[in-house]
Amino acid sequence: MTEATPELTIRPATEADLPDIVAMLADDPLGATRESPDDLAPYAAALERLTNDPHQHVVVAVRGERVVGTLQLTIVPGLSRKGATRSIIEGVRIHADERGSGLGTLFVEWAVERSRQENCALVQLTSDATRTDAHRFYERLGFTASHVGFKLQL
Repeated sequence: MTEATPELTIRPATEADLPDIVAMLADDPLGATRESPDDLAPYAAALERLTNDPHQHVVVAVRGERVVGTLQLTIVPGLSRKGATRSIIEGVRIHADERGSGLGTLFVEWAVERSRQENCALVQLTSDATRTDAHRFYERLGFTASHVGFKLQL
């Protein structure tokens, strides 16, 4: 699943990548309130579960030796839409130094292409209602805000 351009590699995340991944997850106002970069144990356990699930793809974008982005792509078989499979893009983060460089576009395009390879009929994602810049970004890539999402904290 490793894919590379002359300066960028997209590959499966490893436990060694966790400090960089968690730092990116925590590097915004929302993430700062819910992530714990000082304790990587729960992230390591989660990554192990995800790595062992063939429907989960946690990947990193690496430029040189540096992790500069991460996302999770989940493949979901379903009954609706005539038994269509869909994918969910989750946890997209780009290192602050790389924002505006086109990496986010390349990364989401990678996820869409991977979804095609997995025979998905559609790609979906959610974005926090406060992330208006992200909404414009996804709309520019062809995504439409067609549904209202709901969450229940447990």
